[in-house]
Amino acid sequence: MCENPHNRMMFENGNRRAILRWVALVAIAVAIALGALWVTDRTMRSSAIADEQLAARDDAAILAASLTSELDKFSLLPLALAKDPQVMALTSGSAGEAQSLSRRLETLASQSGAAAFYVMDRNGDTLAASNWNLPTSFVGSNYAFRRYFREAMQSGASTQFALGTVSREPGLYIASRIGPAAAPTGVVAVKVEFDKAEAAWQRTTEGVYVTDAEGVVLLASDEDWRFHLAPSDSTSQRDVERDRRQFGVAELPLLRLQPSAQAGGVVQVPLVEAQQSIAPIGWDLHLIVDPGPRMAAAVATGRLTAVLLLGLIAALAVALLLVRRRRQLREEAIVAQRTRTLREQLSQANRLATLGQISAGVNHEIGQPVAALRVFAESGEKLIAAGKSQQAAANFREIMGLADRIGRITGELRNFSRRQPGERRMVEIGEIIDGALLLLRDRIVSQGRTIELPDKGVRDTAIAAEHIRLEQVLVNLLQNALDATSPEDRIAITIELTDTQLLLHVIDEGIGIPAERADTMFQPFATSKEDGLGLGLVISRDIMRDLGGDLTFDTDGRQTRFTMTVPRKP
Repeated sequence: MCENPHNRMMFENGNRRAILRWVALVAIAVAIALGALWVTDRTMRSSAIADEQLAARDDAAILAASLTSELDKFSLLPLALAKDPQVMALTSGSAGEAQSLSRRLETLASQSGAAAFYVMDRNGDTLAASNWNLPTSFVGSNYAFRRYFREAMQSGASTQFALGTVSREPGLYIASRIGPAAAPTGVVAVKVEFDKAEAAWQRTTEGVYVTDAEGVVLLASDEDWRFHLAPSDSTSQRDVERDRRQFGVAELPLLRLQPSAQAGGVVQVPLVEAQQSIAPIGWDLHLIVDPGPRMAAAVATGRLTAVLLLGLIAALAVALLLVRRRRQLREEAIVAQRTRTLREQLSQANRLATLGQISAGVNHEIGQPVAALRVFAESGEKLIAAGKSQQAAANFREIMGLADRIGRITGELRNFSRRQPGERRMVEIGEIIDGALLLLRDRIVSQGRTIELPDKGVRDTAIAAEHIRLEQVLVNLLQNALDATSPEDRIAITIELTDTQLLLHVIDEGIGIPAERADTMFQPFATSKEDGLGLGLVISRDIMRDLGGDLTFDTDGRQTRFTMTVPRKP
């Protein structure tokens, strides 16, 4: 059979058109995806730079405020020292005061954190200094050549940042004139160094530097930046000799920082710089921030969002499968609800069985106060008839105490037998222990038993639990301990705390648990009691796990210990 060439050509043309259509659709989808990616990257980069600039301005303001506070602390000290009688006396010619004043200045420098305090006469000779006993002492040095000395003598106060001629350490000199303007007797100055501030900047920032009014870098997180000129439009010539005296260098090089940073390996971005003025000294603080990491994170977040959108489309398809499982999940929920109801009914049955076991003791606990109530009431009536009102009032107080005791017992019974457990809340573990002991009190007293309790401080520890169910578990454990011990055997409740859990141990030194029962301890209907069902420990562990904890036990042949693990927080 021969193939029709026309049909074959039409088939091939149809396939070609279908292929071209799919190629076009794929190309359009790729173009849309690339366009969306480009727009996303551009938007996220712009947003990241804006956020970085805002954060940099805030950080620069904080750093500037901190530095201003440091400067304010020292700016008033020279003014106060200039009016000090001992300082004025020394510069007026009392040479005997120099040693004493140097010691005072040494103490002041230590307390304030200043690098040095020193006093100069009208000629610029240093008479007393806080570093008088150091090899770098200023005593005897002449600082008349310093601008801060000349300006302080003329105008009363001055500041100057310079390199120390003796210590060779840079610092800010704050000076004040001693004596009146018409007849000045000298100048007192404080030198402030910023080593700690610069070290803190180096640890916490990518780059910080402070410039003076002429753009000279005075302080910096990188000491290699110091005494450089910050980039500016100014082309004025500098005084070489003045720079050599003030900064120790004849030519101040231009500060050149790294021009850009990589943002996600895609594009180079400039460093972000925030500037903050430091008044009134005329300085400017510059904070340098690399926006690369923030921008890379923003770009990655944008791309992730795009991927999530694609994932959302895929999720819509998966939703069809979820609909098919809906009926199965509903059925599983019904089974889970029935299982929960059965567990609650079983727990309620266990509580009622426990109440049945301790009912005789509870009746005795209530019977005694009731009988005493009658006796006190009858005697009170007779005392009133006899006019003995004070003795009668004492009888009535006894009656009130007995009524409160009966109320506590019946209230504990009512809570314990409640069908539905209470809400989980923060409760002190001591309340749980006291409630369990109240229910078992008659048995403990009638059998002459003693239960060791933890310290009061530990019992005040709060835990996240349901009071009734936790008390039910503790009553079961204490009853088992009473069954397994004789009056001479030890029973104790101890508490151990961790950061997240409270471990309550019920310890008894009775007959112990046989080794063959250790593996079946928490299995249903496994019991060594003739009249027992073997469900108490099973229900107790189920309650503890439902509360987010657990119930375990261990034995070493000498004692048996059950441990209730309870979360300390919800």
